[in-house]
Amino acid sequence: MTLVLASTSRYRRELLSRLGVPFEILSPDIDETPLPGETPSATALRLSVWKAQAAAASYPDALIIGSDQVLMLDGEQLGKPGNFDNAFAQLQKMQGKAMVFHTALTLLNSRTGHAQTRDVPTVVHIRPLTDAQIASYLKKEQPYDCAGSAKSESLGIALMQRMDSPDPTALIGLPLMTLTGMLANEGMDVLA
Repeated sequence: MTLVLASTSRYRRELLSRLGVPFEILSPDIDETPLPGETPSATALRLSVWKAQAAAASYPDALIIGSDQVLMLDGEQLGKPGNFDNAFAQLQKMQGKAMVFHTALTLLNSRTGHAQTRDVPTVVHIRPLTDAQIASYLKKEQPYDCAGSAKSESLGIALMQRMDSPDPTALIGLPLMTLTGMLANEGMDVLA
């Protein structure tokens, strides 16, 4: 079966390529706005399912991966900052605190309609930071397309005191340990 990543995220594409299996990419066109009263976990799960389902019409005989990530800090959902000023404000708000990244994953077998979904939470503790440290980091890394304004796979790791997750790739955007188990459930062994 064809493996499809229903995402335009370069981070997810890079992570999936680590498994060494061929895959195709489709850009799902969905509204990612949280619904009123929706929890971060529910938002991430719903969006991961919608992304996978959006690709099913184009790939009726495939294993389709949908994933989404929502950050929760002090009862508020935070998204991608988009620019320096928003990222600076996010990191100021986050410094010295713990937050939860909900990374949802859906694997849809479009032939059978069977879908597996999981929310893989990651708790990240950010160090106390000065405004100068935040500005320096942002100028060096420019993580404006990352929820939480930090890339744990590069210099952003210096902002973090601790990370608690059952799947360390979840924070980057695609929980590979979880995904390999889902693929195995559908008969795709990445080690074969």
